[in-house]
Amino acid sequence: MSEARTLPGFREFYPEDRAVIGHIFDVWRQACRRHGFREWEPPVLEPLELFTEKSGEEIVRQLFNFEDKGGRKVSLRPEMTPSLARMVGAKANGMPKPIRWFAIGENYRYEKPQKGRLRAFYQLNADLLGEAGPAADAEIIALCAECLLGFGLKQSDFRIRLSDRTLWFRFLARLGVPEDRAGLALAVVDKLERGSPAELLTAMTAALAGLDADPAAVLQGSREFAAARSFDDLARLASGDTAMEARLAEWKQLLDALAAMGFAECVAVDLTIVRGLAYYTGFVFEAFETGGEARALAGGGRYDALVKKLGGPDLPAVGFGMGDVTLRDLLELRGLMPAYADGPDFYALILGEDARKAALEDVAALRRAGFRVEYNLRDGKFGKLAQAAESAGAKYGVIYGGEEVARGVAKIRSFADRREGEVPRSDLVPALRAVLEEGIDAVSP
Repeated sequence: MSEARTLPGFREFYPEDRAVIGHIFDVWRQACRRHGFREWEPPVLEPLELFTEKSGEEIVRQLFNFEDKGGRKVSLRPEMTPSLARMVGAKANGMPKPIRWFAIGENYRYEKPQKGRLRAFYQLNADLLGEAGPAADAEIIALCAECLLGFGLKQSDFRIRLSDRTLWFRFLARLGVPEDRAGLALAVVDKLERGSPAELLTAMTAALAGLDADPAAVLQGSREFAAARSFDDLARLASGDTAMEARLAEWKQLLDALAAMGFAECVAVDLTIVRGLAYYTGFVFEAFETGGEARALAGGGRYDALVKKLGGPDLPAVGFGMGDVTLRDLLELRGLMPAYADGPDFYALILGEDARKAALEDVAALRRAGFRVEYNLRDGKFGKLAQAAESAGAKYGVIYGGEEVARGVAKIRSFADRREGEVPRSDLVPALRAVLEEGIDAVSP
């Protein structure tokens, strides 16, 4: 039998790896709950048409799709937004607005594995539905920033690059591109930073086929518009255009709200961000690490038409997704990822069978009080037990020997500096709670 291996693009998590991913989930959940978002979860397997309805048949080549035993065409989910739109749409009329939901789950895409991109990856999705104004966009962008800051990153470690498909549509209309063709033109704009001039002109010519608009002029105008890097730049470009100036009033509301919440440093105007998916309808944004490889960390925007397209009511929506793969790479690069984030709070070192009964009584009481506690299942010498406790990731040990049990006390040991304190067994729960909050100085030496 050949050696069994993990499939390409999939990961296996040993306990220390699972602890790290659990740490990422914890920070995400804390940020979302602080913003009033509620957790939901969609099925892993969905009807194939749910994804083709949103993204078109071309997405099928990126899916793990098949026909199940009932003859249904199904797919592992590549993302959660279509499921969100369906689930919210089914009950939206009876829900208080705005709806604030978040989900953390594994998604699957059949594409070539590469650095920062795998076939199976975890992603946070956070969405706010039922509010059309820029206050909702500001709330979502603020949450995106908080999800990154929660790991100890600074605002200088990332940039949230902000753009606007609505403003682009109004600008393209000024160049003679009607709204029903603007999406095709934006698909070309999306390649401005990586396409050659000849390739871009060919693509723009195809996008504008049959129109009076000059592809070269539209392409040049788009380059100049995409070069805007501040609100003042936008105001200058929009000057005299009533539709664009009206939209900039909403830009000002958004930027003012983000500045008031303290995120002015990490938000930047960047009209090269247009988000290739056609269902985006307004403000769009992507978060990138600064320095290094400038990899994308998150992305999102407004998608006001999707819920209705998938059979629900006409419900405005804005949201973002953040994956774990590039985020973990960045945290490790910055030294912000715990080496092992899931050790016990305390490790009980039981020295001899005459101390075991008392120690097990205390272990059970501590666990019922909410502490994570391990202990040695077999007797051993102190040095080896202390080594086992540190290997398990414990910061503190609770030592039980025959002498301590006879006196009704337990010793508390800090593995970081080898200092010890002593507490009555009757006060163990409050004493250890204080140790976790204040350190070993919380108990008497």
